[in-house]
Amino acid sequence: MTSQAEGGARTAGLDRRWRWGGVLLGVGLGAFFDGIVLHQLLQWHHMVSSEYEPDTVRNLKINTLGDGLFHVGAAIFTVIGLLLLWSGTRGRHPVWPTSALIGTLLFGWGLFNDIEGLVDHHLLQLHHVRPGPNQLAYDLGYLLWGAVMLVIGWALMRNTRTKN
Repeated sequence: MTSQAEGGARTAGLDRRWRWGGVLLGVGLGAFFDGIVLHQLLQWHHMVSSEYEPDTVRNLKINTLGDGLFHVGAAIFTVIGLLLLWSGTRGRHPVWPTSALIGTLLFGWGLFNDIEGLVDHHLLQLHHVRPGPNQLAYDLGYLLWGAVMLVIGWALMRNTRTKN
């Protein structure tokens, strides 16, 4: 038999695992959205398009490699997130609200946007969301979108009321 304290510690550990899993899954989903929509579909930028403007075959190859490595990172975050999420929901535990899961995903996605935006767009200037006229507005809009997802995600994620 396990004591109530042991059961509470186990639930807290599972709670941390599924929350981290949801956040990392959100990071991966945000990265995939960025890479698929902004890099491939809209073709606004590639991973290193500020340094290697994709106007030659050689530069396009370099950018495509950068995008591919970026997607490998997105896949790693996604798989780790799924594994943590899965392991955090195994066995006996309270039923966590759907809003908390959605919150972890939004928080992770917003975290991705703001870190990627600050590092790649502003600090390293590897690329911008949409280079050219209004470039700064697009970059700041990307950060604002990330901040909104962080705030909404945090509020939803904090909803820990469980169903017994």
